[in-house]
Order: sequence, then structure tokens, then C-alpha cells
Amino acid sequence: MTHKDRFQKLGIRPPKGVLLYGPPGTGKTLMARACAAQTNATFLKLAGPQLVQMFIGDGAKLVRDAFQLAKEKAPCIIFIDEIDAIGTKRFDRYAFYDIFSSCMIHSRKMNVNPDVNFEELARSTDDFNGAQLKAVCVEAGMLALRRDATEVTHEDFNEGIVQVQAKKKSSLNYYA
Repeated sequence: MTHKDRFQKLGIRPPKGVLLYGPPGTGKTLMARACAAQTNATFLKLAGPQLVQMFIGDGAKLVRDAFQLAKEKAPCIIFIDEIDAIGTKRFDRYAFYDIFSSCMIHSRKMNVNPDVNFEELARSTDDFNGAQLKAVCVEAGMLALRRDATEVTHEDFNEGIVQVQAKKKSSLNYYA
């Protein structure tokens, strides 16, 4: 989106679509919004199931209108949530998005020790959603702050996971 001239010099067409897929709560929408912000693009969000369930012809009209608006507001990112309800064959690129990716995003501005193993952390937080992963990163940062540290360590993240899990259990007990 930001280097159209480079594609033209090589005589190739830039990809028209990327499918971000993965479990719910891993930050796919957050990533799409971040891409739009990073490229100074307009962000349009549509709901895939609503496009299918609308009256005959209404869904198609909504898609046409969205693409027309995207042309007017170019550059533009159209994010269709739960697009698998419609189909996934029209994409040039596919990007799997998981808990590991979400952990990396939520900690990107933190001063993280290079020894932090995000893959291991992702395995420990398999049942967490995006908000809980963000809470883990915030807790880890607060722990490092209390220690007067200059970096957030793997142990800080592990303790953050323990604290968020404890909060999860206490909120579940509240409703039990």
C-alpha cells in the first residue's frame, strides 16, 4: 500500500487481499487496525455473517457500496470479520494469527529481555483471549517496575500469567 511504485517498476501486481485467520481473541482485528494506522489508510469493518443473512441482494449491495467507499477513501483496508462464512478463495495471501502473535503485539513497546520465550508463553496462555493477554503484559510490566528493573523478564511474564489466571478463576467463582 505504501510502495506502489516499487511494484510498478517490477511489473507485478500487489496483493489485493490478505486473510488473517486463527482462533478468536488473538488480535486479528487489532492487527488490521494497526496496519491501517501504520499505512495511513482508512479502515472499514464489515461483518461476514450479516452479509450472508441479509435479504437477497442486500448483502451484495453492501459489499459494492463498501468497495466504492474504499475507492473514494483510498488507500483503504476493508476488514470483513468472520469472512469464512462467505468464502476464502479470493485472497492472495494467508496469514495465520495466533496467541503468539498477540503476545508480540501487546509487548512491542516494552523493553523486553531478549531471553523471553514468547512461544513458551503462548503455550501457557492457550485459553486466554486478547484482553487477557494484554493484561498479562501489563502485569509483567508492573512487576518489572516494582523491581525497579530496566527490562521485563520471562519470569515477569510467567508471574503475570499466574495473576491473570487467578483473576479469571475469581471472576468465574463469582458467577458460580
